[in-house]
Amino acid sequence: MILNKKKSIMRIAIVGLGGVGGYLAASFAKSGLDVVGFARGAHLKAIQKDGIRIKEDEKEWSTPLHVKNFDEAEGYFDVVMFCTKSYDLADACKALQKHIDANSILLSFSNGVNNGDILRECCDARVLDACIYILAHREAPGVIRKKGKVFAALFGGEDVEAVQTVAGIFERASLRYKTPQNIKEALYKKYIFIAAFATLTAYYNTTIGAIYEKHYDEAKKLLTEIAEFAKEKEGIDIFDEVQKSLATASKVPYDSSTSMYLDFKNGKKTELENLSGYVQKPFMQKLYNELKKRA
Repeated sequence: MILNKKKSIMRIAIVGLGGVGGYLAASFAKSGLDVVGFARGAHLKAIQKDGIRIKEDEKEWSTPLHVKNFDEAEGYFDVVMFCTKSYDLADACKALQKHIDANSILLSFSNGVNNGDILRECCDARVLDACIYILAHREAPGVIRKKGKVFAALFGGEDVEAVQTVAGIFERASLRYKTPQNIKEALYKKYIFIAAFATLTAYYNTTIGAIYEKHYDEAKKLLTEIAEFAKEKEGIDIFDEVQKSLATASKVPYDSSTSMYLDFKNGKKTELENLSGYVQKPFMQKLYNELKKRA
């Protein structure tokens, strides 16, 4: 199938309907886009029955959403956005192999800096690198809680047409997005914040606001280590992001959580390896080794 941006109907798949995927899928569906979400268990059944409900700070809304499990997938997808945990990305990509081809556009909003590479290894498709800024989580089956006004989807790559196609989707849904020229740098700018605060919130079993208020110096130290790691490993200078990340932490709602903190709290599998173990620096490794004992 040849991808044509001008088609009146473009099929979009959102794989994983947690905080990120649930919010995107609901926003796309609400704007009239042809979107199919993939979920499982009680979450899947609740959405099939009552649609998906979004709770934002000052408002609450819901929308019907086509949702399936992988075994029920059918047809072809022009665009696939993966919103799974990073450790599930490769398997999720393989599960949709029969429903994509070389013209499909794939991108992952999973945490980390190498998700695009994982997708390129799994299939022959048009892969963009991407990340997203949002504070959201699944509050209950069929219900997504989004906190604060933070939202921006970033994506990019050498395939200009693919970038424009995805941009059109976000424009249709009136969602903020950016297409940075240096997407790798953008990935690390996202990674520095989430890796530091995911690690610290999990380590201290507390919120982002509490980390900023009670563990400021440790947060600054960890952020600096991650900036050093990016410079040493990739030649990317993100040292300005240390203060910017601290400023962001001071502005989000005090009780904002990170997904890794919530996974530790709820006894679920975590992204510890990708968010903490990946950074080979002394302070981060100290925190990682302790968290590994609790995982």
